[in-house]
Amino acid sequence: MINKIGLACIIDDDNMYVNLIKKIVEAKSLCHNLMVFKNGRDALNYFEAILTSLDKKTIPEIIFLDLNMPIMDGWEFLENFTKIKNKLGKTITLYIVSSSINPVDIERAKGINSVEDYLVKPVTIEDLESIFLKEV
Repeated sequence: MINKIGLACIIDDDNMYVNLIKKIVEAKSLCHNLMVFKNGRDALNYFEAILTSLDKKTIPEIIFLDLNMPIMDGWEFLENFTKIKNKLGKTITLYIVSSSINPVDIERAKGINSVEDYLVKPVTIEDLESIFLKEV
């Protein structure tokens, strides 16, 4: 029996993309639970709140982060998340998932230690399977 990822997180305001990823994750049974935030501010608020409880079951093992969102974009989320990530006491693998193919964005993202990889939308079933299965 393969262990599954307990909790994964999508931070993205694109409803079609989020629904597609949810369907793939559910159909392929890639993780037990999936949480979704529509912008970086809501996600950051969540992570800052669990700093006080440090309930490891509420901390995702994987984050898929979009760059272009309202309220707080992915870059601003990353800047703030990097400051608190180590205090969470759990390894979190973060992937940028963006429609941007701008080499400047890709290089900037890959230059951030917290970022595992940069994926260009649309993400394929194979991409997701490889990420989720690599993490377990």
